[in-house]
Order: sequence, then C-alpha cells, then structure tokens
Amino acid sequence: MGPATELPLRCATPLEWARAVLREPVALLNDHALLEKKAALNALELLDRWPEPHPPQYWVERMTAIAREEIEHLALVTRLIARRGGRYCKQHRNPYAQALRALVRVGHGKQETMDRLMVSALIEARSCERFELLARCCEDAEVARLYRDLWASEKGHYLTFIDLARQMLADDGAVDRRWDEMLAAEAGIIAAQPPGPRIHSGPCGIGFEPAPRAPGRRQS
Repeated sequence: MGPATELPLRCATPLEWARAVLREPVALLNDHALLEKKAALNALELLDRWPEPHPPQYWVERMTAIAREEIEHLALVTRLIARRGGRYCKQHRNPYAQALRALVRVGHGKQETMDRLMVSALIEARSCERFELLARCCEDAEVARLYRDLWASEKGHYLTFIDLARQMLADDGAVDRRWDEMLAAEAGIIAAQPPGPRIHSGPCGIGFEPAPRAPGRRQS
C-alpha cells in the first residue's frame, strides 16, 4: 500500500478513526458489504450514461470490469460477516454519498456524466484512504488482509473514473476546475458526517488534519 499523499483528498482521516470504528467489526463489515453492492450498481448505471446510444468499447469494458470486481468484493465481505457470526443486513443509508451526488449538475449532458464520474472517483479515493488505515489498525488478520488487498483495487477504480471524466469533456482547464471544486466539497462533506462503524463516517469527534496537496496542476 502507498501513502495517503498519493491521493488528492483535501482532508486526512486520523488514525483514531480506524481504532474507533473497529470496535464494532461486524457492523463495519456490513456497511462495507453494502458499499460494495452500491458500487457495483453504480458502475452498471454508468454503463448507460454515455451521451450517445452506442458507448465505445473501452467504456463498456471499464464499467463492466469495475462492476465485476465490486461483486467479487461483496462476496468476500459477506463471507467474512457470516464467519464472524453476523448476518448481512440490506438496510442502509449513506449520507456521505448522497451529499456528494447532490453536487451533480443534473440535466447538463456531458457535464452531468463527468460529475457522476468525479463523485464515483471521490468515493473510491476516500475508501482507499480508509482501507489503508483499517489495515494498519485491525487485529483480525483475515480482515486486515482484506483491507490491504482492496486498497489497490479502490485506487485503480478512482484512477479509472477520473480518467474517464477527462476523456468525457476533453477540456483540461474545465475538468481541473471542476475536480478542484469537487475535492473541496468532499472535504467538508466527510468532516460533517456523524461518527459510527461505517467506512464513510465522520472523524468521531477528532479533528481532521490537512493533507498535503499533490504537486502539479492535475490532481488525478
């Protein structure tokens, strides 16, 4: 796993967050399972978001590959839940993701699709950062290994989504400005989340520390 500074996130999650959420490991795994399910559904929904009737093959291949990986992750997490005496729970709210999706410019053609891709990239990047912290703190060797293994996958998904967003608009200046706006908004949204055993919960009463900005103009 690489350092969190490889990610463009504007707020770093403190290590204390991981220690706090791991106090309820089965609840955390259940939240994780639901996130994997929603990530698979999101990729399939994005499959039809290409503005023309016939999306290019690279778009189809990337979205279906992400959906397939997320389903595989869902299966892994639900097996861990069962082995620890828990049961998969289908009820779930994710106010973090809902707040990010409220930033999407609905009805604005390619800009809407680009925003949806950026929201997906932000969710994957934040999950990537959180998995690294959980892997460091988790005393359950099997679960810690899962978090370590998923780190690279989440980072790959984040990079895929932001790359597709750039291809969607093909205007570096406009893409960079919008990505900067979305990164700033995400920092405020994650900091405002309530605490709890969730992958995208708030800092549990602990202040966030500013994360170093990545060098260069592009933050992808």
